[in-house]
Amino acid sequence: MQFALGAGRCKSPLHSRVKKSKPHYYQQQDIDSLFSKLKADNTRQKRLLYQLPTGGGKTMVFSEIARRYIEQYQRKVIVLTHRTELCRQTTQALKNAGVINKVIDSQVKTVRRKDVFKCYVAMVETLKNRIKDGLIPTSDVGLVIVDEAHHNSFHKLLGKFENASVIGVTATPLSADVNLPMNKFYEELLVGEPIASLIEQGFLASPKVYAYDVELNTLKPGLNGDFTQSSSDQLYSSEGMLDLLMKAYRAHSLNKKTLIFNNGIVASRIVFESFHAAGYPIRHLDNKASATERQEILNWYKKTRGAILTSISILTTGFDEPSIQSVILNRATTSLTLYHQMVGRGSRTYRNKKTFQIIDLGNNVERFGDWHAPTDWNEIFANPQNYHDQISKSTTEIHYISPELKSKFPNTLEVSFDVFAAYQHALATNQKTKNVIRDSIRQHAAMCVDNSDSVVAALALSTELDKEIDYRVKQYAKCLGNVTANYTRWLKEDYKTRLKSMIQKVLVRRNMLKEAM
Repeated sequence: MQFALGAGRCKSPLHSRVKKSKPHYYQQQDIDSLFSKLKADNTRQKRLLYQLPTGGGKTMVFSEIARRYIEQYQRKVIVLTHRTELCRQTTQALKNAGVINKVIDSQVKTVRRKDVFKCYVAMVETLKNRIKDGLIPTSDVGLVIVDEAHHNSFHKLLGKFENASVIGVTATPLSADVNLPMNKFYEELLVGEPIASLIEQGFLASPKVYAYDVELNTLKPGLNGDFTQSSSDQLYSSEGMLDLLMKAYRAHSLNKKTLIFNNGIVASRIVFESFHAAGYPIRHLDNKASATERQEILNWYKKTRGAILTSISILTTGFDEPSIQSVILNRATTSLTLYHQMVGRGSRTYRNKKTFQIIDLGNNVERFGDWHAPTDWNEIFANPQNYHDQISKSTTEIHYISPELKSKFPNTLEVSFDVFAAYQHALATNQKTKNVIRDSIRQHAAMCVDNSDSVVAALALSTELDKEIDYRVKQYAKCLGNVTANYTRWLKEDYKTRLKSMIQKVLVRRNMLKEAM
């Protein structure tokens, strides 16, 4: 039997026994604006994109849009999601708005003729398969609402609803795929209340940001543009990064309900083992956990004071735990969407909670700016290529040794130097931390000498290292902590003076050895 979306009439499609929720004023403004655009020219299907920050109540907005649309036009609405958790949240939000609806998921094979609804919530892949099998007529659907619209999995499916307008909702109107920009599928962007305003009015918690400058030169970009899981696991499983994570947690998140985001399962498990060994209440969750295990872990997390949950990106959507007090980004990402999703897990207000901590161990704040800073979403929507280029440039700059610089030192195999790792090693072995600068100068001196045939040539080659020297000194100063700008400038000048002196000493020593032979 086919899904009878077009057959019969539901006697009371809008009335629910659940107490109807009321939109906040800024949500009501956006609801009115979106609906007016749907009504402006009812003879033409619209493609509208709506942006509202995580925690701002996008689901409330599109639930009310669905209610109004059904009430006025008596046509069907389908809400598309890509996660089971979002499906459950969406169907409940629609009921709270007074819209009785039915979920079409993998378990739904048939819909009886008497089970006629005006609104359906559907998993994308499931709906795609049902349409392919000819089980769902699409011509009578008047409105398709796409939750988390930045995902590219929705686009091909939208073309199946030839008579429907489309409203996409997202916190970040930027596609991860530069070849599939959102302005290719949506004709207009409507921007909702900004994060800073929601914070000021008490709708979102205010962040306290603690950003650590981390050496990321070992991370490798993958085919999707973000850093590979393997290179991230290697970096964030290292002793130095685990020590930094533990230090940051103790300094800013101790006894606070904390969520730690990692890029890989390996790193997350090692984080779990480290914190568990230190006696902290922590659990690990990844996508290999069964539904029962997942629910048990999340229930434990909800009920346990000061609980720590270490995970990967599976908790960026469909997970709402307002009691979270601290979010630790134990990873780097080039995805603006992922950045906002991770931070947004801690932004919801709860009882007496008015602030939350953001601990950044991946230079993400430096890459994207503060989560609550103003963002020109209209510019990003209109010119996504410019934004992708900007992020790509910042990612490239992480690997700060350019091919041009490497080509000037053909006789040197390793031209990089991990200041952060060297500093951590010095601390662990009770060495003087100033040895980090000494070892860095020695490496630079060897590079210049190995690729020159005279003192003059070696000294000239050392000037090619000016930017590299500035970068290393900056990293060293950040390792030291509260260092003045004057002291940093002195370190740079002292570094260059000592480098020139060492180059001369090394070449003199080598010439003496040659003469002795």
